[in-house]
Amino acid sequence: MKLKFASYNIHKAVGLDRKRDPDRILSVLHEIDADVVALQECDRRFGRRESVLPRARIEDSPYRPISLGIRPGSLGWHGNTFLLKKDISVVETDPLILPTLEPRGAVRVDIEFGGKRVRAIGMHLDLSGFRRRHQVEAVLAHLDDCEHDCPTVVMGDTNEWSSTGGMLRLFRDRWHSPDCGPSFPTRRPLARLDRIFASHQWDMVDSGVHHSLLASRASDHLPVWATLSLKA
Repeated sequence: MKLKFASYNIHKAVGLDRKRDPDRILSVLHEIDADVVALQECDRRFGRRESVLPRARIEDSPYRPISLGIRPGSLGWHGNTFLLKKDISVVETDPLILPTLEPRGAVRVDIEFGGKRVRAIGMHLDLSGFRRRHQVEAVLAHLDDCEHDCPTVVMGDTNEWSSTGGMLRLFRDRWHSPDCGPSFPTRRPLARLDRIFASHQWDMVDSGVHHSLLASRASDHLPVWATLSLKA
């Protein structure tokens, strides 16, 4: 069984032209054509924290958002959510509170596809390296406490500029991560801030950064993706 995962910090749908354009973001997702998409910065930060991607427009696309039931107008938890292809069933969702001084969070979704249960976590980590390590420790502790053990993918905007150190050390033993490539900033990508980590049940098939003309204008981050295959 193969699934394509993608992670995308959509910058509240504000592109490099300073225009908020949700249709442009959805068009980029159509280009990527992933099965499971982790989004960061999908809600406005202040006020009622409404979603920057109208649900009706998402429903008109090949995707549907998961339901977290936190705020009526919000799509995610501290800006984190998942979009799934419509043939994928949701088993369970759970927002995670991360240790931090500023609003940060992560979201877990358990899905069923091809008769298999698969788990994914989308996250947006802190700018502080000290707090990033604590946040990843909280994510991994949450996974250890989950009742069902299943193939897992953790992905998101890590804000980690190091190529081997920092919070990446916490994924070194039990996880493998494709080198998708630099995703930030879109004008001249230099940093591998957006990453995907897969548990030992997965084989890597292919991965990369999606750097189309549209994606280069839609956000300050480029989306990253990985196609994974379950081991027999």
